[in-house]
Amino acid sequence: MLYQKVLVILDALPYILQGAGITLVIVIGALFLGLVMGLPLALIQVYGHPVLKRIIGLYVWFFRGVPILILMFLFYFGIFELLHLNLSAFATTALVLGMTSAAYQSQIFRGSIQSLPQGQLKAALALGMNRRQAIASIILPQTLRISIPAWSNEYSIILKDSALAYVVGAMDMFTRTHFVASRTYEHLTLFVFVGCIYLVITIFGLRLLARLEKKLRIPGYTS
Repeated sequence: MLYQKVLVILDALPYILQGAGITLVIVIGALFLGLVMGLPLALIQVYGHPVLKRIIGLYVWFFRGVPILILMFLFYFGIFELLHLNLSAFATTALVLGMTSAAYQSQIFRGSIQSLPQGQLKAALALGMNRRQAIASIILPQTLRISIPAWSNEYSIILKDSALAYVVGAMDMFTRTHFVASRTYEHLTLFVFVGCIYLVITIFGLRLLARLEKKLRIPGYTS
């Protein structure tokens, strides 16, 4: 009995590991999109015009309030079709996870910006920098370094949420495992196995980010 389960895993391993690669690409793409979008959203929330702050607040409220499962259906079968965007299930998954992550990452960066002493910005302006230069040279480098611990949590959350790619048919690790389980009827064995792979990827990514945090830690900074 155990021998048969091991054979099922070994037979499916290459197919599932290919899906693990797709899962990683989705996670990295969503994290990067969340970073690229989340940082300016945070800056606008801290330094922007009140009207823009309200618009950003609505964006954050929407993507933090609606379940990702519903967002996947909404964008894949609704908004993208209305806009005549023929995006694949893979691209849709990365985009939806990235836009959702941007809402969360913007709050991480906003908190980091607001934790910095306000005197730093005033001192930079007093030295002759304009506001944009002061933010780019003084505020942003510190914000990115301070945000790494919270950013690590976002990595593990996106990795788990990436399994929702299944609902739109993207061939990630979870979807492939489901297909194999449906064919072999070894659901428990295969899903426990793929759960272990998710754990390994999570631990590996978190250790990398912990090393990055240690390397970039600001000497003497306490939150």
